[in-house]
Amino acid sequence: MKLNSPLQVYKYLPQINCAECGDATCMAFAAHLIDRSKKLEDCPPLLKDEFKKKYLELESLLAPEVREIIVGRGEHAKKIGGDDVLYRHQLTFFNPTTFAYDVWDTMAEQELVDRINNIANFRKFYVGKFLKVDMVAVRCVSGDALKFASAVKKVSETTELPLVLCSFDPAVLRAALEVVKDKNPLIYAATEKNWGEVAELALNYKVPVVLSSSDLDKLRSLALTFQEMGIKELILDPGTYPQGKQLKETFERCIKLRRAGIKEGQKDIALPIMALPLSAWLVYNDAVTASYWETVLASVFIVRYADIMILHGLEPYAMLPQVHLRDTIYTDPRTPVKVAPGVNEIGSPTKDSPVIITTNFALTYYTVESDLSSNKINCYIAAVDTDGIGVEAAVAGGQLTAAKIKDTFQKAGFDFKEKTDHSTLILPGLAARLQGDVEDVTGLRVMIGPPDSGRIPGWMEKNWPPKPK
Repeated sequence: MKLNSPLQVYKYLPQINCAECGDATCMAFAAHLIDRSKKLEDCPPLLKDEFKKKYLELESLLAPEVREIIVGRGEHAKKIGGDDVLYRHQLTFFNPTTFAYDVWDTMAEQELVDRINNIANFRKFYVGKFLKVDMVAVRCVSGDALKFASAVKKVSETTELPLVLCSFDPAVLRAALEVVKDKNPLIYAATEKNWGEVAELALNYKVPVVLSSSDLDKLRSLALTFQEMGIKELILDPGTYPQGKQLKETFERCIKLRRAGIKEGQKDIALPIMALPLSAWLVYNDAVTASYWETVLASVFIVRYADIMILHGLEPYAMLPQVHLRDTIYTDPRTPVKVAPGVNEIGSPTKDSPVIITTNFALTYYTVESDLSSNKINCYIAAVDTDGIGVEAAVAGGQLTAAKIKDTFQKAGFDFKEKTDHSTLILPGLAARLQGDVEDVTGLRVMIGPPDSGRIPGWMEKNWPPKPK
């Protein structure tokens, strides 16, 4: 991305602060363009003829360094690629690595359906959201075009997730594309042997395609050839070898491709990268060992720099590390993870139930919420808006104050006289210094709870209900 600050973007905007985009100023809108939370089309004046030149310049200058490819249709479509930096701390990483788990065309129908459902229904609740997987990769094992097309049809009928069609045989790919051509699948893969026929498929069916070669010169040649033919929706597979020197070389190829695309500005190979951690299953016979090494490979290439992966193991001990690491790497380091401020119910609170204060830092909030719900403590929990900062830091920095605590209850419409018989707040132990201020500002009794929420059950036994004044 050639522009990397709101001030640089602002120079190309109308600079009239009309607020039609939803932001009070053009500078605020510029900041949203940088973090991609808004689009150029959200600025109506910019779409007028008088600003057309600036619009086109901005469109070019804000385009990602790595081309963004879309696979699939509708709400399940996945954006692949689109990054601007080599290291997350420079800005952030966009479009988390897409996880495609495999099925194959020699599976019995019920086995196939069960596996598809396991992939599509995977959910892991983590810090306020569900971690999921993204795509289904259908592998042709039979070599039979009709059998493969039949399997692809069954997959398409069973799930709305986008598909990767995996075969080196263009005839096999063609048969499958006839079945799902309206769903914009990704085809894998074009090689130095079959590229002509696969290019024809990509042109005729207007679908994205993976180019595969462990020789970077040949991979670049394929990329240039396809782009000269007008095929822009490309992903690069530099080969994934699961062990030893070849694994080291795989790692180096991924780094070379990404550095060439971003740092050296070689636009012809500034394309998303594919890794295939499922190659571990070709080396290890034991399922646990293969899953372990597949997860190791996935971890390596989530960090450096796979935009899409094809995986195999569906055991929780394999999938959970993968989705958790991806979530960590693709969390914006500039923005604290937070929940909506407000007052929430835990269990079925009554007028005798406690009212507990915490902040809207997601990790803090969900830790407190988990400790309360798992111990079956019926209560109200107030998440104060501290801009996603934890309790101790928010107290020290002035983000958690008596005024903000009062404001949280007012905005939530929480009336203590109506909701409780005790008019009492419980502050976390790390916010004990606020006790006097909170009592003065709110007019409520304030008790000091333990320093961490894991001790709340024991604290409740000794201190709740509060003794009469």
